[in-house]
Amino acid sequence: MNPRVLKRFVVYMIVFILLVVIGTDLVRSYVTRVPGDYHTERGDQLLSARDLKGALDEFDLALRDEPDHRGAIMGRGLVFIQSERFEDAEAEFDYLIDFLNRTLVSDDQTGRGALAAAHANRGIVHDRQGRHEEALADYIEALTIDEGAVAEPGIIHELLYKQTGPVSSVVDRARYLYEQFQLPEDQRLLAVPELDAEQRMYKP
Repeated sequence: MNPRVLKRFVVYMIVFILLVVIGTDLVRSYVTRVPGDYHTERGDQLLSARDLKGALDEFDLALRDEPDHRGAIMGRGLVFIQSERFEDAEAEFDYLIDFLNRTLVSDDQTGRGALAAAHANRGIVHDRQGRHEEALADYIEALTIDEGAVAEPGIIHELLYKQTGPVSSVVDRARYLYEQFQLPEDQRLLAVPELDAEQRMYKP
């Protein structure tokens, strides 16, 4: 057999095998993908880009594909926080917390993280409405459920989300509120809007 023909045949076979492997992986990931995941991921991208309407549309599509998709519900709540639709945001997190409390199984670490994040985000809603005692209760609950899920962001998070300034975490905010509540009422400073607006929210 001509060596050049043989070489060409080997190259074609390698390319063919690579295409089969890649195609199989793509098909497998598509088939095993939870309905609603694609639109939730797309919504999260739009949320990061501050396209709130586009993000909400994607989260709604995710919920059409998979009712009670916890990432999509979380995403809708975050859209409502950023739109200052606080009653709608609270309703989303109330529903998500109730749903997770009813359905969570003991070995679902991702679900526990989602439950902690839902409490943390609902705490932000309470904070933004001046209900600081309720906010503190939610922050403490978030830390009790899964402190790691709502821990202070590390260097990887800062690189991914390009955060350059200090962003208040659940731990920071809970500690601050707790310390303020130890003071006489007329000495408390519970809200500093320009700083509170930088508080870290927990994404889908």
